[in-house]
Amino acid sequence: MTSNDTPRDPHPYVGMWVTADGFIRQELLPNGRYDEARGNRQSAYTGSYTVTGNHLDYVDDTGFTATGDVRDGVLFHEHLVLYRESRP
Repeated sequence: MTSNDTPRDPHPYVGMWVTADGFIRQELLPNGRYDEARGNRQSAYTGSYTVTGNHLDYVDDTGFTATGDVRDGVLFHEHLVLYRESRP
């Protein structure tokens, strides 16, 4: 295994983010993709994201773009406020 084959630790923002009511669930995947569910609609929005500092740029698979910022452990994604899902 060469140093180029060594897996990197995932970005700290990778994981599930949810609105306070649990209606919107956005999973940031380690491969730079995201999958967002809304209510019972799984994969309502999917696409890619990039992280620069605490700023996220999103491009969904239809070409729509959006942004987000993480402040004090909370993801402000356009008009949404998402919180890290607690893991047991």
